[in-house]
Amino acid sequence: MFLIANFLVAVAQVLDYLLWAYMWIVIGRVIVSCFNADAKNAFVRFLYGATEPVLERVRRALPVFAGGIDLSPFVVWIAVLFLQRFLVRSLYDLAHALN
Repeated sequence: MFLIANFLVAVAQVLDYLLWAYMWIVIGRVIVSCFNADAKNAFVRFLYGATEPVLERVRRALPVFAGGIDLSPFVVWIAVLFLQRFLVRSLYDLAHALN
């Protein structure tokens, strides 16, 4: 059983790192969008390419608020935090229960 437990710990750790990195990518996207950065820049294209598929789905589900404020990055940030706190911790707990 320790092999399965170690595998679950590894999956939880990789998932935690990926979610942490994606959260920083979303934060970078918000910062770049505040400054109207050059869309031809490779870094800006990466940020938009990595976040737009997720943000677009959230925008379709959210109503538009007064002033046209885009709340989709905030919703994605909350979802990433939820996944880190619930899914990753559940995987760790399951792995420890198998030991």
